[in-house]
Amino acid sequence: MALRDTLKALKSSNFISWKSTGKLQKTIASFIEKTGKTLHSGKLTKVKLLPELAGQGRYFDCNSEGVIQASITFAEETPLCTTLCGDGFKIRTVEHLLSALEATGVDNCRIMISDFDDRTAEIPILDGSAREWVEAIEQVGLKVATYQDGNCEKLVPVLNKPMHVCRNDSFIAAFPAEDVRISYGVSFPQVPAIGCQWFSSAPLDVSFYAKQIAPARTFCIYEEVERLRDAGLIKGGSTENAIICSVDKGWLNPPLRFHDEACRHKVLDLIGDLSLFGQYGCQGLPVAHILAYKAWWSCTTR
Repeated sequence: MALRDTLKALKSSNFISWKSTGKLQKTIASFIEKTGKTLHSGKLTKVKLLPELAGQGRYFDCNSEGVIQASITFAEETPLCTTLCGDGFKIRTVEHLLSALEATGVDNCRIMISDFDDRTAEIPILDGSAREWVEAIEQVGLKVATYQDGNCEKLVPVLNKPMHVCRNDSFIAAFPAEDVRISYGVSFPQVPAIGCQWFSSAPLDVSFYAKQIAPARTFCIYEEVERLRDAGLIKGGSTENAIICSVDKGWLNPPLRFHDEACRHKVLDLIGDLSLFGQYGCQGLPVAHILAYKAWWSCTTR
C-alpha cells in the first residue's frame, strides 16, 4: 500500500472534483529562516522560506541550480522519511515542513536549501515535530499571493466516492465528507507503552492542527536504534528531537506532549505526504474523511 498509489487513484476524474474554496491563494508575508541538525545525516542545514507568486505552488530551490516541485511526481520511496528528487538533486525528510505549510494555508512558497552534500540535502528535524515551523509561519503571517496583475483562486480536491488502497494489513481509505477529517491507527504490540492507538481529528483547520497535531514529535523504538544507525539512518537523532520508547522500560524521555503522541505524529506525517497532491497553489488535502492504519513511510511515498 502506497501514497503514490492512493494519489494516482485520487487523480482519477471519477474520484475527485476540483472546486473553488472562494478564497485567494496565499503565501508567507516575509521570509523565514531555520538552521538545525538533520535526523538522518546528522549535519547542520539552513533552510530559508520565501514568498512566492500565485500559481507557483511549493517548491525547493536547490542552490539556484535546480528546482524540485513539492509534488507526488517527484517522490521517492526511502526508509523512514519522505524524499523528493529532481534536476539531479535529492531532498530528504520533507514531510514535517510540508505538513506545516499545507495545514497553515501557505499555498505558494520558495524553499531555499544551500547545504548540499553530493547534491543531497535534508530538512532540519528541529524538535522532531512541526511546531517550530507553525510558530514561525504564525509570526510572519500570510498575505494574498499575487499573479502578474491579479490574483489566483484557490481550488480544493473534493472526493466524490469512497476509495481505498491496501497492502497486507496496512491501508489508506477515504470517504466523501463535508470537510477534511483524518482518523489514524498505529499498532506496536511488541511495545506495550505504545500498543494500539487511534486518533481522530475534528474538522482540520489551522487552530486544531497547531494545537493538537503540530507539537507531536517523531518517535523510535530503543531496541531498533543500533540497527538503524548501522544502516546509515538517524545519525542526528537524540532525545532533543525524538521521543524514545523501550520494549521493556516504556518511554525513556518523558513527559509526552499527548498520551497518544506517537499516533498524532503519524497524522502530521500523513498531512505532509498528502500535501504532495496539491499543485499550482491548490490545496493538497482532499475534502474527505481519510482513514489510515499503519501507513508508514514506505506505504505513503510509492
